[in-house]
Amino acid sequence: MLPLSEYEIDAERGFLPSWDPIRELPPALAPWDEYAYALPKLLVSGRVRHFLRQMPLLDPSPYLETEGQWRRAMQALSYLGHAWVWGESPPSDTLPANIALPWYAVAQHLGRPPVLSYASYALDNWYRLDKEGPIALDNIALIQNFLGGLDEEWFILIHVAIEAAAAPAIRSLPLLVEAVQREDIGAAEQALASVAEALKAMYQILLRMPEACDPYIYYHRVRPYIHGWKNNPSLPEGLYYEGVEAYGGKPQQLRGETGAQSSIVPALDAALGIVHADDPLRAYLREMLDYMPPAHRRFVLDIENAGISRFFFAQTPTLKETYNACLHWLERFRSKHLEYAAQYIARQHQLSSANPTDVGTGGTPFMPYLAKHRDETEAHKLA
Repeated sequence: MLPLSEYEIDAERGFLPSWDPIRELPPALAPWDEYAYALPKLLVSGRVRHFLRQMPLLDPSPYLETEGQWRRAMQALSYLGHAWVWGESPPSDTLPANIALPWYAVAQHLGRPPVLSYASYALDNWYRLDKEGPIALDNIALIQNFLGGLDEEWFILIHVAIEAAAAPAIRSLPLLVEAVQREDIGAAEQALASVAEALKAMYQILLRMPEACDPYIYYHRVRPYIHGWKNNPSLPEGLYYEGVEAYGGKPQQLRGETGAQSSIVPALDAALGIVHADDPLRAYLREMLDYMPPAHRRFVLDIENAGISRFFFAQTPTLKETYNACLHWLERFRSKHLEYAAQYIARQHQLSSANPTDVGTGGTPFMPYLAKHRDETEAHKLA
């Protein structure tokens, strides 16, 4: 049995933190909060770098005590770092030490690279309006923004709500692994039924994206700030982190924030025995593990190491039907994602190489990759 607590997974919240993310750093680090929360105004000024240069160089180590504080520090510095790089034209290939040094230190502590990743952008970026209410679209708001506004808010909150809806599936995966290992068909059916129901709920939330996130606004006002510096045409060498001795004065190539850094689908793929063909896409997916919180990364790898074969689920008609229901909803989720990628990115009018329509924020040619994911999911259904 894989105990959820060892993987920093909450039975009711899935990969979302078991505590509500904090919104304020200790007083000694208050400037990070001050500048990060001011980004919607500073970015509009057109000279955000002028203001960020004035931010003091601070050492986080003496002041950060709780996991929540470390994560808020990572979030604030990630937003500040991306605002510096992408907030003016042309993009900057050098990050000043007042952001680079503490960002590297905090990232090292958390076991993630110093770049904005899904964990800071979505998992740790919400609070409940009614503190006794659920983590649901009508009861959550963002902690941190770039420009702010309805479309940015809604885009990220959809991801948060999907994470919350995935919790019943995630907590069922250890039960599914155990059932397969014991060859307990009844227990496997029960676990798969929970996974299918959660996938259906995730899909229904994803359908709501267009309600408050317009494709044009997303592409031109939300997306530009979440790119990384690997395979981005505007930063071919990557980004220099001023003062970070570990990098030896060499630019770093790190991928930008992308939903592929969520642990939900990789964990489900592993538990359902979905195997992706060995090609550049598969290598990219392996790379995405490095951007996840280390405990979540271990969970995905441990599920993979269980070596579940989809043919186990062919033993009875009911088991096969329940398995195929999981694949049905996962395929629909991926199909809708592909549809949105075309609508929100590929069909938009590119104005700058910094925000390409044919390369994802993670630095990949996303359209063929997403189509391949969908097709491979469909192909795993049992006849």
